[in-house]
Amino acid sequence: MDFSNLKRQLAAFVTGDRDRYQYTLVPRDADRDKIQRRATTWYDRNISTVRLALCLVLCAVLISFSMSFMQSTSTPSCTGFTRDRHCRKEIAHSWGQYTSSFSVPSEISPSVPENCEVTFAQLLSRHGARYPTAHKSLAYGAIVDRIHDNVKDYGNHFKFIKDYKYTLGADQLTRYGENQMINAGLLFYERYKQLASSHLPFIRASGQNRVVVSAKNWTQGFHTARQADIDADPSDPYPYDILVIPEGTNFNNSLSPDLCPAFEEERYAVQDEQVTWREKFVSPIAERLNENLPGANLSDQEAIYMMDMCPFVTVTNDRGKLSEFCYLYTVEEWHNYNYYQSLGKWYGYGNGNPLGPTQGVGFVNELLARLTGEPVIDHTTTNSTLDGSKSTFPLNHHLYADFSHDNDMMDIFAALGLYNLTDPLPSGRRVGPHETFGFSASWVVPFASRLYVEKMTCGGEEEEFVRILVNDRVIPLQNCGADELGLCTLGRFVESQSFARNGGHWDMCFA
Repeated sequence: MDFSNLKRQLAAFVTGDRDRYQYTLVPRDADRDKIQRRATTWYDRNISTVRLALCLVLCAVLISFSMSFMQSTSTPSCTGFTRDRHCRKEIAHSWGQYTSSFSVPSEISPSVPENCEVTFAQLLSRHGARYPTAHKSLAYGAIVDRIHDNVKDYGNHFKFIKDYKYTLGADQLTRYGENQMINAGLLFYERYKQLASSHLPFIRASGQNRVVVSAKNWTQGFHTARQADIDADPSDPYPYDILVIPEGTNFNNSLSPDLCPAFEEERYAVQDEQVTWREKFVSPIAERLNENLPGANLSDQEAIYMMDMCPFVTVTNDRGKLSEFCYLYTVEEWHNYNYYQSLGKWYGYGNGNPLGPTQGVGFVNELLARLTGEPVIDHTTTNSTLDGSKSTFPLNHHLYADFSHDNDMMDIFAALGLYNLTDPLPSGRRVGPHETFGFSASWVVPFASRLYVEKMTCGGEEEEFVRILVNDRVIPLQNCGADELGLCTLGRFVESQSFARNGGHWDMCFA
């Protein structure tokens, strides 16, 4: 019996249409009438039971399929319980500047708009994940030693600290951070393959070791992707040249300026907002830590340091596996911690510091020069010797890659006006990135953070367009007539950067 015939007969059987139901032929020598009467009698006696059984089987199949489909298409949300596996990503995205970069939610698609072609791309990247700075590493190690010396009875979930040995280094990239930068180079090549396959980037790095190493690892990723591209230009002079610009007060460096005395003074004076928020959310944490570590006597600031241990120990794992320190706190406490770090960046280096945007003016004027092909006009943090030479500041490249620090990137973002829609962050309550037009330390300056400035031609239009992305989030540009795709014409964008073109408040640096 073929399948279609079987299907018709089963349908007839379930619906009770005997006239349509056909039985399979029996051997000729059988007593057909007797067999048929016996089958008909059994059918009449059991038909209800058979139909019920078939319906139950069919329902079970449908329910099983529906549950499997729903599980495969739905994304379980974080319950707020720290050890819930669905909360791990939410925790890992709530460490302020110690977060590892991720694709930030964007109201506008980060893909290159249809009918547009990128003709120029500028990358500004933070270095990859690192060990704590030297003074912080000493402080963390001292806390661990004090706990070991004074605590005899470790609370539940805290017992791992008894055997924990502090081995974190200082300042340099971790292996995880090195791999971050290699991956960043791969991603850049893939995004701009149409340009990168035939054009090499001009690369600069601020002089600190972790920044230079980050730039080198990024070039490794870029080179690897280019070598794998069968359509790329086979001539590839790897390792690529990297212009390293020294840091410090004796050298003009637009990637990491240190030439404004009034800014440094103001930066330390605006920490009150951070302290206010710390007093609001840390005390219960410090109390709980001390209850579970009797004898440690941790202060509120030391409770923050204990939270810092979570991201720093995590990035020492090559795969970024969450450290046990991360599970000592609730998801809500991690959101509060992220806001604490956001306050520090906003008021220390961003729009909340009266001279923060001015520190980024030099880089913005260099960016405008590259976008327009015109010489740099600036009297702030740029190095006129470097920027005046075609070998150290060429204007004919299609791709540029610069590497710096989180604090310096905050200055540059402020000078560009990327977060001018953001109101001053309150210190008495927490506001999230959806309320701050995308500002959060974890969204803006995480480890390996990346700014893309794209210039493109679109749909036969004569004038080129500019668009800016921060960690894959398209920034709604201000004062240049940005369209629904986040695009401003090049001319309007240059006009919108009047703050930088006029030197910011550079005169106030020495008042």
